[in-house]
Amino acid sequence: MSSELAELLWAEKYRPKSLDEIVNQEEIVNRLKKFVEEKNMPHLLFVGPPGTGKTTAAHALAHDLYGENYRQYMLELNASDERGIDTIRTKVKEFARSRTPPEIPFKIVLLDEADNMTADAQQALRRLMEMYTANTRFILIANFPSKIIEPIQSRCALFRFTPLKKDDVIARLKWICEQEGCKYTIEGLETIYEVSEGDMRKAINILQAAVALGTVTPEIVYKVVGLAHPKEIREVITLALEGEFMRAREKLRSLIINYGLSGTDVVKQIHREIFSPELKIPDEIRVLIADYTGEIQYRLVEGADDEIQLNAFIAWLTMLGQKLRASR
Repeated sequence: MSSELAELLWAEKYRPKSLDEIVNQEEIVNRLKKFVEEKNMPHLLFVGPPGTGKTTAAHALAHDLYGENYRQYMLELNASDERGIDTIRTKVKEFARSRTPPEIPFKIVLLDEADNMTADAQQALRRLMEMYTANTRFILIANFPSKIIEPIQSRCALFRFTPLKKDDVIARLKWICEQEGCKYTIEGLETIYEVSEGDMRKAINILQAAVALGTVTPEIVYKVVGLAHPKEIREVITLALEGEFMRAREKLRSLIINYGLSGTDVVKQIHREIFSPELKIPDEIRVLIADYTGEIQYRLVEGADDEIQLNAFIAWLTMLGQKLRASR
């Protein structure tokens, strides 16, 4: 494994440097390109799930505006770390007062995770956006736009990022593997996509961890993320419904021990597999199991014992299976 693999997590080598390299967000990219052509733009608010390219798009926009040395004209702050009113009144204010680049009439202040800013800091930011709008543009990045105060939202053009498509994520992972000379299977990359749920940053991180153990296969992926293989979870559900309570219980205990799962982890995986087409049960049974899964999850969150609650869940499935067989 090359030393560069240690930097896979959004390393500069693999991060898109221009808007032309960003995929899956075509409408957003086209709108941003118009700002580059016009050399002018409003304040921007990027919202969407983690790992969908919000920060990357902001850097790519700045790169296309200012060139290779774009960092001279962009102040980047992570608002979750520097979210107080003092930061807004000092760093941002001083940067907004400094000189502008020669060809572009404004600089950029990038506030990542802006939804973690305090209410006072957001009010201070609102005032700065008014005072320095002539020579400074603000790009705010947030996972939850509802946490951004309304006066700031009304001053920004909204860009909503969506989770990445399966084909785009797998294509990027394949490209990274080929660049690094890593061995992989398509099934392994597909599993990474399913686990990451469209989060490219998480997908690359999982890939890095999986490659360290050898060829990227589904088994390796589930091992590095600390999840049981879905077919093993389905086997537990099937055994219980067939009346094999002790076998289902032993199978579940072995999964918890082998994979180091918590009760909540198990319930989340069970919930996911309830709706899998590979689990051959009638829809009305899926509804009943989903309803009781929510009850077990609530008990676990409230502090109930993992093993007792999971055993109760397996027992409930077993009794449900008995009632179904008796009604036939």
